[in-house]
Amino acid sequence: MTKLEKLKIAASYFPQAEAELDFDSPFQLLIAVLLSAQTTDKAVNKVTVNLFREYPDAKTLMNANYSDIYNIINKIGLAKTKSKNIIATAKIYHESFNDILPRDRDMLISLPGVGIKTANVCLANIYGFQLMAVDTHVERISKRLAITPNDSSVLKVEKTLNRLLKDEDINQFHHSLIFFGRYHCKASSPKCSECLLTNECRYYKSLK
Repeated sequence: MTKLEKLKIAASYFPQAEAELDFDSPFQLLIAVLLSAQTTDKAVNKVTVNLFREYPDAKTLMNANYSDIYNIINKIGLAKTKSKNIIATAKIYHESFNDILPRDRDMLISLPGVGIKTANVCLANIYGFQLMAVDTHVERISKRLAITPNDSSVLKVEKTLNRLLKDEDINQFHHSLIFFGRYHCKASSPKCSECLLTNECRYYKSLK
């Protein structure tokens, strides 16, 4: 089975998958994705409903007190660092980006707390850029299914997937692969008994 065939089978489990973060503007998506690092989307949605009610845009968030932000988001991981980062990001977004999400990935990555994954998610969801955002789920799947070597960096995984999916709808594959990793090929207790890819899976073979 080719690597592309394996990706297509994995994606077929969740063909209608879409972003699970709640947001009403490009800025809110940026903040939500920034907050989602090492935290589930469901946990982020529980805090952003209050965060965005009080601070719906960059101008209001940049003027917020750190302690107020921390008190709102302290139930998610890395809340102290994220509180500082989203206030600083809001200031740059308002004062330097004129409240417009840049179409340039390097500009986005220059923001505090924003990495390649966050930038790719924003550019793909807001502008439709065909970009593979590699989170922990996509990385795990890629390595379990021998799409990439186990020692591959996140950037190597991204480049490999973009090359394999160059003629496909990468954005839809991104969502479908995330769901496959989040709800099927989970980090612990994956649904191997219901999987069509066990013959291709390093994890499953290691169990035997």
